[in-house]
Amino acid sequence: MAAEELIVFTRFPEVGRVKTRLIGALGPQGACDLHRRLTEQAVGEARRWGAKAGVPPRVCFDGGDVQRMRAWLGDGIALQTQGEGDLGARMDRAFEDAFRGGARTAVIMGTDCPDLTAPVLARAFAQLERADLVLGPARDGGYYLIGLTGRVPELFAGLPWGTERVLARTLEIADDLDLAVRKLRELQDVDRPADLERLRLS
Repeated sequence: MAAEELIVFTRFPEVGRVKTRLIGALGPQGACDLHRRLTEQAVGEARRWGAKAGVPPRVCFDGGDVQRMRAWLGDGIALQTQGEGDLGARMDRAFEDAFRGGARTAVIMGTDCPDLTAPVLARAFAQLERADLVLGPARDGGYYLIGLTGRVPELFAGLPWGTERVLARTLEIADDLDLAVRKLRELQDVDRPADLERLRLS
């Protein structure tokens, strides 16, 4: 296991089961197509980071299976199911697997942010040289990236996932735990109808 591990969290693109908040604006197929496009872009950036770091990224997925994910995303990445539980439980499990496997630092990235590029990923890992926790704030009040130097399950327990309070609550917990925190620049997720205009203009 390399000292750094990058984990991409995504879902297999099933019509009607991804980007559900955008179905009203795009329809089930359109929302699925957008999810597919955003994930392919995110995995491409993860691969670019991995090519420079010498570490293939790991894609943790929900829905589908390894065979269908491999047919979709191709080789050069590790694939693993997210497993059971809410988003927090699944993220905590992914970090646990990374650190148990020998990683010194690990980052989980989402696939909803078109501006999350390989250089941003590199900055996240660089910040972990001086911090316990790195967060990439999203404009909707969540985060597009989280990085750690060790497992901290408290960061993922009982959070209001899918709300504008996720980042603030995470920072409160980090403060209670006296963690050294660094934040990356704020970026825009594409998750709600209002976000689509920004995507068209970019």
